[in-house]
Amino acid sequence: MTNLEIVKSTYEGKTSEENGRNLVEHVAENIAWTEAKGFPYGGTYIGLENITKNVFSRLGSEWIDYKFTPEDYVASGDKVVAYGTYKGTYKATGRLMEARVAHLWKLNAGKIISFEQFVDSQSVNDSMK
Repeated sequence: MTNLEIVKSTYEGKTSEENGRNLVEHVAENIAWTEAKGFPYGGTYIGLENITKNVFSRLGSEWIDYKFTPEDYVASGDKVVAYGTYKGTYKATGRLMEARVAHLWKLNAGKIISFEQFVDSQSVNDSMK
């Protein structure tokens, strides 16, 4: 698989579970995952266990229908950028959120070694108030 195909497989499966399985299959053991400063889950997490605990589990438990819809991708060498829109409803407030976002993925030998999020955090934070 190309780097672009690997990244696409984490977004474009038939279910979120399939996307998750594809991510698990392709992540490096010491992947560095950075959520944007100002984002509710902001910070850098090392390893899939930390990412799951600090990002995925919280997104799954605190939001209704939280998802990223990719608009397009840009690939160059060991980097792939996916950009599009987040959408979801924050459970505690019932407020809908929609935010523009880009994800920068870096790969090495078919393994995802890092992820960095760039997002309009204000609209996300506003939905949580």
